[in-house]
Amino acid sequence: MTMDGAVVVPGISQGAQWVDEVLLAGPANDICFRLTQPADGTSVPIDRAKLRRLVRDRQSELAEAGLRPGGAAALRLPPSMAFVTHLLAVWRSGGQAILLDHRLTEYEVRRAIERLVPQVVVEPERPIPAGLRTFFEVDTAVASYSGHPAGTTHAVVQLSSGSTGPSKVIGRTAEDLVEEVLRYTRIDGVPLRGERLILLPSMVHVLGLVGGLLYGLHAGVELVPPARLTGDAIVQAIASGRTPATVLGVPFHIGLLASVQRPPNLPQFKRMTTGGELVPASVSQSFEIKYGVPLANMYGMTEVGVIGTDLAGVHRPAIRPAPGIEVREVDGELHVRRPESPYLGLSDPARWSDGWLHTRDAGAVDPTTGLVTIRGRLDSQVSVGGLKVDLTEVEYTLGTLRGVEAAVVVFDGSITAYVQLRERRDRDHLEADLAQRLAAYKRPRTLHILDQLPRTTTGKLVRDLTVLRKAAP
Repeated sequence: MTMDGAVVVPGISQGAQWVDEVLLAGPANDICFRLTQPADGTSVPIDRAKLRRLVRDRQSELAEAGLRPGGAAALRLPPSMAFVTHLLAVWRSGGQAILLDHRLTEYEVRRAIERLVPQVVVEPERPIPAGLRTFFEVDTAVASYSGHPAGTTHAVVQLSSGSTGPSKVIGRTAEDLVEEVLRYTRIDGVPLRGERLILLPSMVHVLGLVGGLLYGLHAGVELVPPARLTGDAIVQAIASGRTPATVLGVPFHIGLLASVQRPPNLPQFKRMTTGGELVPASVSQSFEIKYGVPLANMYGMTEVGVIGTDLAGVHRPAIRPAPGIEVREVDGELHVRRPESPYLGLSDPARWSDGWLHTRDAGAVDPTTGLVTIRGRLDSQVSVGGLKVDLTEVEYTLGTLRGVEAAVVVFDGSITAYVQLRERRDRDHLEADLAQRLAAYKRPRTLHILDQLPRTTTGKLVRDLTVLRKAAP
């Protein structure tokens, strides 16, 4: 560590040093995880001493399977202690962790492994049982794959969610991860030492990985995955302790909490923080009324992690850039300072150039306050009869209609809407309600009502035309 306390991480080769100093340091009896057994509801605490011991054991297993410093291990595991301990063990060994969502198809996994060539592949020993779970008990199978070192010096390699098209392969260094963890410590409103974080997002993806797992371990925050992925189970997790609790999730999880008919008094509920898609004002207002806590917003990308936050819920729909993050607006698109390309292989200048990541998000930066307003995807701007239409506005307005659970609006030769309902409504009535709120040129030419809108593995609504067309009745 430097004289000012900052952690210096030159690369993955010194994995044990940065993992021990940034993630595993602290009193041995600190509770890192509190796991609830679905069968009987009993609580199982995992303290820091046990976590260190489990990580060392995994490290030995990976070494026996062929993982060497500078090598790579592909982890195809669901959220679990097996995932956590294997991930930390890979990093502590000076290796690169390739994170593959356990819900990917065999074809997707095979393509990723053939391209990235890990030395070791870690998978569940048996198929993962179906069910609404946030955390699993997993026995693992560790298989040797190749003898080649990792192709890059990145500590973690992730696949983007692919909500608007094919996934991208993204790499982040150990130094980059540490910088983001320390960035969280400088954001007002994040959970503090001794508090709890009700962890809902998958740790394979950036919000759950850095904003949940890594920050929680570093800051001494107790991580509490609910027993099941239901509104009642989330409420039970909040109520299971007396210390302040923050719920971390995505808009999908707001719906789960909103489904609880009569939530109990929860004085320990501090706030809910969501990442991913923009949350309509009507949803945030109804949530805040029901639970009496702020619905905080976090904006980020797999490529850079957290970009900005509004944890007090006072700037909606704007956010304030996170400490050390520089955001600019160029021709209506938000760019984020990123010295090197985060993409493995050749870098597309339309995505990264001259030290700036092109987010593909439409937005504006207030020159006086520095607040960033996000207006949705840049490709949501279309021309209809020479008139500009923002598909995000159409989608937002659809979401305000009675009975609408979720909506996706795309341009498929004309404006087309795909809608999921929470209660039965006639299409003609929906269109009549929309006609009262939107000008004719903005309204969808075609409106499809689906039982379930397609979503990515992270819960984001899919906007890929091919997938939507196949899902339509």
